[in-house]
Amino acid sequence: MPKKNHKHYPLGKKLKRIIRYMYLRLVRQEMPVHNVAVGFAAGMFVGFLPIIPFQTVVAVAVAFPVRGSKIAAALGTWISNPINMIPFYLMLYYAGRLIIPWEVPPFDPDLLELTVMLEQGWNWFLVMLIGGVALGVPASIISYFLARHAISGYRRRKQEWRKKRRAAL
Repeated sequence: MPKKNHKHYPLGKKLKRIIRYMYLRLVRQEMPVHNVAVGFAAGMFVGFLPIIPFQTVVAVAVAFPVRGSKIAAALGTWISNPINMIPFYLMLYYAGRLIIPWEVPPFDPDLLELTVMLEQGWNWFLVMLIGGVALGVPASIISYFLARHAISGYRRRKQEWRKKRRAAL
């Protein structure tokens, strides 16, 4: 039996499609703009924490008390992803080292799994965690306003398009 004909896109085009899909998932949510933006900001903050296998679960849990969108929170965690994991964690490591100058082993890309990080000692994990908090707070604040702007703009454009369409009928 022949295989179905699937489109194969180059990596850049795939990445663009994924980003567009995530954007549309964010802006098309049927809830108040504030709730979607808060959820996204919560996810963005958690995305800066060095807890990769648990980020989505933690972000969704954080979205509950702040009444944010759970879908937006899950999307926000993708700020850290398998494609940018090494440079992203390197950034967290150096930010943490600037704040807490205790002795830790040098950054090693082979030590980025959570269990391996903890095996290196709590100091190493805490440096990464503090770097994540230090960078995650401003990133989440900025992402709240960017998400709010993007969602409001999308909804405004959609409303204008509907008006024009009704007028044309």
